[in-house]
Amino acid sequence: MARYHIETYGCTSNRGESREIERRLRDAGHYRVDGPDEADVAILNTCTVVEKTERNMLRRAEELADETADLYITGCMALAQGEEFHEAEIDGDVLHWDEVPQAVTNGECPTTTPDVDPILEGVVGILPIARGCMSDCSYCITKHATGKIDSPPIEENVRKAEALVHAGAKEIRITGQDTGVYGWDTGERKLHELLEEICAIEGDFRVRVGMANPKGVHGIREELAEVFAANEKLYDFLHAPVQSGSDDVLGDMRRQHQVAEYLEVIETFDETLEHWTLSTDFIVGFPTETDHDHAQSMALLRETRPEKVNVTRFSKRPGTDAAEMKGLGGTIKKERSTEMSAAKREIVGEAYEAMVGERREDCLVVEEGTADSVKCRDSAYRQIIVQNASEHGLEPGEFVDLEVTAHETMYAFGEPI
Repeated sequence: MARYHIETYGCTSNRGESREIERRLRDAGHYRVDGPDEADVAILNTCTVVEKTERNMLRRAEELADETADLYITGCMALAQGEEFHEAEIDGDVLHWDEVPQAVTNGECPTTTPDVDPILEGVVGILPIARGCMSDCSYCITKHATGKIDSPPIEENVRKAEALVHAGAKEIRITGQDTGVYGWDTGERKLHELLEEICAIEGDFRVRVGMANPKGVHGIREELAEVFAANEKLYDFLHAPVQSGSDDVLGDMRRQHQVAEYLEVIETFDETLEHWTLSTDFIVGFPTETDHDHAQSMALLRETRPEKVNVTRFSKRPGTDAAEMKGLGGTIKKERSTEMSAAKREIVGEAYEAMVGERREDCLVVEEGTADSVKCRDSAYRQIIVQNASEHGLEPGEFVDLEVTAHETMYAFGEPI
């Protein structure tokens, strides 16, 4: 788990985004410290009102980059003038605020609550289906806190899902350190069976499956893809973190899969589903990663073209085996991260651009956005923003047909039909 320091400048919208970043970080087992000198990670949520503010943001970003191991820059200036930070040669990653929590995790598994209780936030129900994982990744400290997979029976998780639906949940997010290995501790592969049972609950809601490592998914890829195809309640979305395009690096990371298995998962979903969203993660700058290894990761990114990508620069976690390895220089990690992040933005931007002019039916209004907008999700969990929501009478929990009218890199804009 990481120690983080966060600073927020600007309007109430920025402060709201920072609160959400912190909530997700706390849910993942990270904790806040008082200053950047005590932190593993610093987060700067920026403002860009006037030129003086911009100069202050650049100066503060430079100071934070010198005071902490990793810096993530988000907020208005980061998104509108991200090139300013690159031109100033500030050693930090510019990210949309929604990407920050995942980047901080350093490729580690999320850490669910000890009691694995469901949570209802607005119309979103968070359902941890198990605790622990079956992996032993050399860079991950989460395993020290969670141990091996401990899977409650399907019936117990279904009861929790029913309670969330009855309490008003319109979206159930299935979470865990590794959802793909649910049931392995009992000698069975049961994620697809659990999803089938949850989708059979009476009610109008959607289900999103959280992070599932490629090895766990690979063994049930055909059964899982068929469950997705047969159930409209399931978002056609899979988060399978590959972490590297090099089998050599994957071996050093002690990941349980190889690139070929990851590709076979994608091939199966491509053959079974007409439209679906692939989400994945890459760690750049792992201590043993060579230029050739990085090139393989870049090639895999461009070949598979995931629509959601988390790019993380490797940082050492105390007590892990990777922390004992001789690391790469910060300049190398920054250059590789910059190259991959640029390719990611191009790929994701093209995916959202292709949506413009299309109709998206039964999109779920998930939560309120900023400045009288709402955030919606289509059947493949793509994010569509509807502005002037009050004029359209849209509130979280409603379903709406949308026409996509425009796009940004990480999301689209739509109008109700």
